[in-house]
Amino acid sequence: MNWQGTRAGKAISIGVRRAPRPEGRAGYIRIDSVHQGDQDGAKGVYHINAVDCVTQWEVVASCEKISEAYLLPVLAELLAAFPFTILGVHADNGSEYINHRVARLLDKLNAELTKSRPRRSNDNALAETKNGAVVRKFLGYSHIPQRFAAPVNAFCRDYLNPYLNLHRPCLFAEERTDAKGKVVKRYSQHLVQTPLEKLASMSPACHNLRPETTLQALQVQARVMSDNEAADQLQKARSALFQSINRRLARTAA
Repeated sequence: MNWQGTRAGKAISIGVRRAPRPEGRAGYIRIDSVHQGDQDGAKGVYHINAVDCVTQWEVVASCEKISEAYLLPVLAELLAAFPFTILGVHADNGSEYINHRVARLLDKLNAELTKSRPRRSNDNALAETKNGAVVRKFLGYSHIPQRFAAPVNAFCRDYLNPYLNLHRPCLFAEERTDAKGKVVKRYSQHLVQTPLEKLASMSPACHNLRPETTLQALQVQARVMSDNEAADQLQKARSALFQSINRRLARTAA
């Protein structure tokens, strides 16, 4: 008998294997995919969840599949929805992001592509926690057929994303070093802010806003309605979305 030991896999040269290094600047995005379930062997829609490392500014988009033909247009739209210039994108090692077409898209934006390291579960932890706290909370776990990707994406663009960034508060950590030299994170009540409030509290040099976007315009948009009014509008739009999906599914089944 001949015995062949395990051979090391060929390293993929796309992306840098390390955690993002935002250094307090907005524009470094963590991204992840969320699948909306299978049913009778049929795949559901896919949600693309992108979160800024520093401000927690979040953009959610939906597409039918995560193949290049469906993902790339949605990914380009998603990155353009951030109010600041994209300086870096961090993903896990999924092939939907670690491929030459996504790399070329980010290269046109002069954005760095980084990917998670082995046995470092915190490298993309921010996006993964938002998957449960935001995507699953508002869109649930039930199967949504792929043909409904367009209305779900419209709901995210018109209602969910504005609510998340202008009205929904987030926890921000305060780092302290204890007597043993260990860095300890504390989430104080005075640091509870919306992503817009966090962006406004930062140094102007770290805003990194796009030329056509101003902080004042974002604040005016946030003052159009109160936080409670925005939440009520979101819930009504969510109910209308799922009622529409259920009606169309019922007609198909009949």
